[in-house]
Formats: sequence, structure tokens, C-alpha cells
Amino acid sequence: MNAPIHHPLGRKPVFDAVRRMLRRGFTTSEVHALDAALDQTAADAPAPALASPHAIGPAGLALIKQFEGCARARGDGTFAAYPDPGTGGDPWTIGWGATGAGIGPGTVWTQAECDARLAADLIRFAADVARAVRDSATTQAQFDALTSFHYNTGAIARATLTRLHRAGDHAGAAAEFGKWVHADGRKLTGLVRRRAAEAGLYSGNCDDCQ
Repeated sequence: MNAPIHHPLGRKPVFDAVRRMLRRGFTTSEVHALDAALDQTAADAPAPALASPHAIGPAGLALIKQFEGCARARGDGTFAAYPDPGTGGDPWTIGWGATGAGIGPGTVWTQAECDARLAADLIRFAADVARAVRDSATTQAQFDALTSFHYNTGAIARATLTRLHRAGDHAGAAAEFGKWVHADGRKLTGLVRRRAAEAGLYSGNCDDCQ
């Protein structure tokens, strides 16, 4: 005697395929046996890996803006480039910490130009971080902290903290942030504060992120 089939909608293709192979319906015992097999398969299947972030989140953006600042505002609402605090010269910086070709003494940008450059740079820096952490488990807070670190240092590919993060040693990675506080051989208070905030964000202690 064929038994009525009561199974979740997601299992219907399996039951339909088996029915076609048998060229008949199921008995009650066969329904229970097939259900049990599917239950066991689901229980044995590994949990799907959670995709790591690939873009900076609001906390990371706020941290970067906090420490970079949109500095050297002029009376007309534009912003002027300024020299590196460590060297007193190159690399010159403008807006939200932008450096590179075309930025030097006399460079002036509007607020819109500063914001657009930050958005474009963060896409590039976040992509660098995603490549560096590879397939390691990474929370959004950790990704944000690493992106802020890389935005400031450009060192995500070579830093020991990246290797420790990939190895799952998150405490060790958090401790490494504090080693990146020198510029041109001098320890800078601003970098000490930034690295502490990044380590706090990375560790989930956002009291240190302010």
C-alpha cells in the first residue's frame, strides 16, 4: 500500500526523483527510512562558512575619519594639503588622509573631492585587506580595524598582525597594533591613540574606539 508523503517542501525533489526510479509510490516504512536518511545527511553536513567582509563598515569609517580628520580647512570651505608630521614634507596629505600623485604644496580640494577620494581609496584598501586575510574567519569589526590600520600604514600584506589573524591568534594580532606607532623614527602620540582604538575595535572593545 502506498503511503501519503508528508515531507518538507525542500525534500520534494528528492522524493520525486526516487519515486521515478522506483516507478511507484512509497510505503510508510520507505517514507520514514528516506526521511531518516535525509535527516542524518543534514546533521552530518558541515555548517556553511560565513563569508568574511569585503567592505569597510560604519565603525571603521568613523574611526578613520576620527583620526584622519578633514584637516586644513580654508575660509572658503576648501581644504589645503599639508606636510607629513613625521618628515615635515613628503608625503603630503589632503582631505581624509589622501596622499599620492598630484598632492603636494598648494594642492586644494573641495569637500566633495575629499569625500569622493576617501570612498574610492577605501574600496581599494578594503580589497587589499580581503586578499591579505584570505579565507580566515573575520568579523566586521576586525575587518574595519585592519582596513583602518592598512589605510594609515599600507602594511597589511607584510605586518605580523595579519599573519597572526590568519592563524586565528586574535589576541596576538590585537597586541601587534601597538607596535606601529613610529614615524620617521619618532613615537607619535596620535599614532599611539589610533593603534589603541584599532586594537579596541578589532577586539570588540569599542570603549577604546572613541
